Order: sequence, then structure tokens, then C-alpha cells
Amino acid sequence: MASGFSIGKPAPRRRRGFYLHDYGGPVGFRIILAHPERVQSLIIQYANAYKEGLGAKWAGIAQYWADPKAHLEIFNTFVSLAATEQRHTQGTSHPDRYNPDTWTDEYVHLSKPGQPEIQAALLYDYRTNVASYPAWQAWLREHKPPTLVVWGRNDPSFIAPGAEAFKRDLPDAEIHLLDAGHFALDEMNDEIASLILAFLAKHSV
Repeated sequence: MASGFSIGKPAPRRRRGFYLHDYGGPVGFRIILAHPERVQSLIIQYANAYKEGLGAKWAGIAQYWADPKAHLEIFNTFVSLAATEQRHTQGTSHPDRYNPDTWTDEYVHLSKPGQPEIQAALLYDYRTNVASYPAWQAWLREHKPPTLVVWGRNDPSFIAPGAEAFKRDLPDAEIHLLDAGHFALDEMNDEIASLILAFLAKHSV
């Protein structure tokens, strides 16, 4: 069997583009800071890294972080059926493009035994991401990778100023605010795909 690697030597690490989205954003930023040599470019969609991007609901979540037991109502609202639907549809300009199964299936999953505890831990742990924003911003300022930011300007969770804030540390970033909500891919898939393909071609990814 032919191989491109020599026996006993580690496989070479290729540089690659990172697509950072929502909850995966903090995971991606942690990988990037640990292995900057692997980063060729960034595509950012709701991978918030600035306090300007935190919408009004985060004030209540901050109270939950400070004292979870005293603010269980914040968490209970977060996992309700109405909140689950709103995460998908609030701010959308094209409600007809959304499949109701996306939020009813999600709600069924959130209602399974053990899920409330898992989701409560995730929500509480998210405070560590906000605390990491300065470190992520410093990394962006230092390395300045080619970056595409694609964001729904109507997203109530991670609001549009969070997308625009990337310009502060990445002056050459390509930023697109679309007429969409949080799950922009559900309503503007073709537009976003075209932006990504053009960005990748421009930077030879």
C-alpha cells in the first residue's frame, strides 16, 4: 500500500478553513488558540466574540450565571416550547422556509430524561466563553486570518453589532449582514453558500 508518510514520523498538519457557528464557535476558538498553525481562514456565523453581540436576553442569563438557583425561571424559559420555536423563527423574513419539525424535534430532545441537567450545565458554562472574549480578540488582532462573517441582522440572540465588531480586530474582514434571523441557513441557504464559495475561491482554500 502506497503512503505519503514515512513510518515513525507524525503526519503533517494541514492548514484549513474553520467554520465557526453558534455553540461551535467557542469550541473552534479554543482549538484555534491552541493550534494557530492550523488556521488558514475563518468563516464566522453567530460565533460571537464581542459583548456588543449579546442581545437583550443575555442580561437575564447573566443573572442566572450569578445565582442559578435563584433564577431558575431564566433557564425554564430557555427550554420551553415557545422559546425553542423562537430560536428558529424570531427575526426571520421568510417563515415559510422553516420546517416546524426543526423546533418540535428539538423540544422533544430537550424534554428527555437528563437533558434539563445537561442544558442547565451548558447554559451556566457559557459564562466562560464571554470571559474568553478578550483572549479571542487578541488572537484575531495578532494573526489576522482571512475572515468571512455572515450574520442575520435580525437575530435577537447574537445581534448585528457583534458581527460588525470583528472589523475592530480584523479590518480586512468581509462582513455580510443578511435579512434573516438566527438560523439564516434555513432561509438563505443559496445566498450564504454563494458567499462562502466566493470567499474560499478568493483565498485559494
